[in-house]
Amino acid sequence: MKSDVIIVGAGLAGIITALELIEQNKKVLLIDRDNPEALGGLAKWAFGGLFFVNTKQQRRNGIKDSIDLALKDWFSYADFSETEYWGKKWAEQYVHLCTDHGYHWLYKRGIRFFPVLNWVERGLRQDGNSVPRFHMVWGTGWELIKVLKNRLLHHPKKENVQLVFNHRINELLVSNGQVNGVRGTNEINNQIFEAHADTVVVATGGINGNIEKIKQNWFNTWGAPPQTILNGAHKYALGDLHEATEKIQGSVVNLDKQWNYAAGIRHYNPRKKDHGLSLIPPKSALWLNYEGKRMGPQPLITAYDTRYLIERICQEKKKYSWQLLNQKIAFKEFAISGSEHNPAIRDKKIVSFIKTILLGNKKLVHKILDKCEDMVSANSLEELVDKMNALQGNDDVKLENIKEAIASYDTAIDAGPPYKDEQLQRIAQARQWRGDKVRTCNMQKIADPAAGPFIAIREFIVSRKSLGGIQTDLECRVLSQPDSNGQQQAIPGLFAVGEAAGFGGGGIHGSRSLEGTFLGACIITARVAARSILGKKLE
Repeated sequence: MKSDVIIVGAGLAGIITALELIEQNKKVLLIDRDNPEALGGLAKWAFGGLFFVNTKQQRRNGIKDSIDLALKDWFSYADFSETEYWGKKWAEQYVHLCTDHGYHWLYKRGIRFFPVLNWVERGLRQDGNSVPRFHMVWGTGWELIKVLKNRLLHHPKKENVQLVFNHRINELLVSNGQVNGVRGTNEINNQIFEAHADTVVVATGGINGNIEKIKQNWFNTWGAPPQTILNGAHKYALGDLHEATEKIQGSVVNLDKQWNYAAGIRHYNPRKKDHGLSLIPPKSALWLNYEGKRMGPQPLITAYDTRYLIERICQEKKKYSWQLLNQKIAFKEFAISGSEHNPAIRDKKIVSFIKTILLGNKKLVHKILDKCEDMVSANSLEELVDKMNALQGNDDVKLENIKEAIASYDTAIDAGPPYKDEQLQRIAQARQWRGDKVRTCNMQKIADPAAGPFIAIREFIVSRKSLGGIQTDLECRVLSQPDSNGQQQAIPGLFAVGEAAGFGGGGIHGSRSLEGTFLGACIITARVAARSILGKKLE
C-alpha cells in the first residue's frame, strides 16, 4: 500500500487530519486496528465537552473570559515542571487557537453546543477554571463523530482517502533518516504487511488502555498503584506506536502524568476486560475510605481537582473508596460520564433532557442498582454495611464509622450557614452557578427518613487519558531524543497528534487538565499537523 500520507489511528484526531489533507488533494491512507463500525474511536463515547475561550456561548451567559485569563488558569493548574518546554509552548498555542480554529470550525460544520456551560476543575490547592469554559456538544461525542465521520465518508474528494481496518501497526519504517512507512499485522489473516508514504502521522491515542503500562508508569510519589484499576480508555490504546517511536530514537515523555478518574464502577455489559464506567460523583454524597471513614481532613468532592481525588485515595492502605448517599440525592445528582448513559443529550431530545433535570434521572439510578454489582441499597445502615462488606468479601467497613460520618455531616446541615463543613461550603458555592444548581441538592441530609433508602457505591480508579506521550514541536513534528548536549531535531516524515502526542508537545496539560482540553486538543493538533504537512501554518 502506498499513499502521500499514512495516518495511524482513525479516532477524532485521525479523522480531522485526513479531512484537512484530502481537501487539499493529498492522498491519505487511514489505518486503524478496530472494526469499520468503530470508526471515530473513543471520542464517540465521550460526553463531548470542549474547552474554548471567550465564545459567544460564554458571553450569552454573562461570562467574561479572555486569552490572558485562560492562560493564567492553565499555568496555575498545570503545575508544569521547571524543565518543561514544549508542553508550555503548546498550552499557549492551544489557548490562542482553540476558539477560532476549534469552536468556529466546528460550528461551520454543523456542530452546536448546549446553551449552559459546565463549570469543572475549579481548583483546590491551585487555581483552576476561574470561569466556566466546558462547552458541551449538543448530541455528545456521538454527534461530534457522526458529523465528522459523515463528512469524511461522503466528502466530494473521498477518492483521496483509503480506509483500512483490523490492521495493527507496531513498527515505523525509516530510510535515509526519514520515516517513510509502517509495518504491522493484518489481524484478519494474521499476515505481515507494509505501507509506504512520504509522511506518517501517529494518531493512536495514549497508553491508558494498557493497565500494566499504567501501573509501570504510576506516579511514584503516590506509592504502589492500586490493585484494581478499571479500564475506561480505548481497548487499543496500548502504546504500540510510543514504543515504535522510541525504537527509532524518538522522544516519549511524561508517561507518569495520567488523567484517571476516582469514581469508576464496573460496566454491567463490558466490551473489554475490566471495562469501567466513570461516574460524575454526586456532590452531596459522603466520600468514604475502605473502612467507611469519611475521607479528609479535606472532604472529597467532585469538580474541583480530579488529581487530588486520586492522590488522596492512594494515601489509603486499600486504594478504592465508597460514596454514601440516599435515593433522593441519587435521583438528583447521580450521573455517568459519556454518551452511552446520557441518551437525552446524545439523541438531542430536549423535552426528555428537561424532564431528567426537573424530575431526576430515576431510570439510570434503578438501572445501575439492578445491573451493576458496585452499587447497593438498603433501608437501614446495618443492612447497608452488611451488603458493602459482602460485596468486598471482608468486614472492613465498620458501622460506627458510617454512623459517625453521617451524624457529623447532617448535624452541620442542621446548624445552618455559615457552614463549618467544607463540603457544604463547596456545595453552596457550586449552586451559585445555574449549571450546577439544577443538578445539586440544596443541603440534603443523608439520614433524612423521607429521602431513603440508603445507597453505597464502591468506586475504583478508572483509567482514562495519558497526559504525556510522543514529544512534538509546535508543528506536531516528532522530536528526537535529546543528544549529549540536550539538543533535539524533528524526525523527518513523522508527526503525532491528539492523545498520542500528550495532546500536544508530549504534555500540554502538565500535571492537571482543565477538562474539555482533550477533544479540543485532538482538533487543534490535527489541524496544525495537516497544515504543517501542506507547508502552511494555522494562525
